[in-house]
Amino acid sequence: MRRLSLLGGFALLLSGSSNANPVLATKSPAIPEIPAAKSVALRNVETPGAESETLRKPAAPALPIAVRSVSTGEASWYGPGFYGNRTANGELFRPGTLTAAHRTLPFGTKVRVTNLWNGRSAIVRINDRGPFHGRRVIDLAHGAASQLGLISSGIAQVKLEVLQAQ
Repeated sequence: MRRLSLLGGFALLLSGSSNANPVLATKSPAIPEIPAAKSVALRNVETPGAESETLRKPAAPALPIAVRSVSTGEASWYGPGFYGNRTANGELFRPGTLTAAHRTLPFGTKVRVTNLWNGRSAIVRINDRGPFHGRRVIDLAHGAASQLGLISSGIAQVKLEVLQAQ
């Protein structure tokens, strides 16, 4: 449709008709110009009749995370067939979670898992028991496996760092 109207405008230009005066490249007076958005990072915005509020606060300095123990081994992942089931600690297993199954670590333990093949890492929370297949040391939920980049391979060599509770 747009192509037809452009062709019609060009046809009028070529025909020399004095009735039609097509304007192809001008601004419409009905559409106001919108000023470019200004950065509001780390500044206060005053609202009439209200106290000033900070839109974004600077991040607090990260505290060093204490590592209790380190081990390596093979990790696998589990997911779609188990969504909606209960984990060993009673939670519903949901897609996209950063959780994992371990044979002996207490529930709620935080573990930094690093994929040794690509260097990607994620902090997961233990909420299930397993894996019970071969020599695997941890079974990751789909969200954690995706963050570590081991969905397509299914397994990967990983480093486990058990983090100190804070």
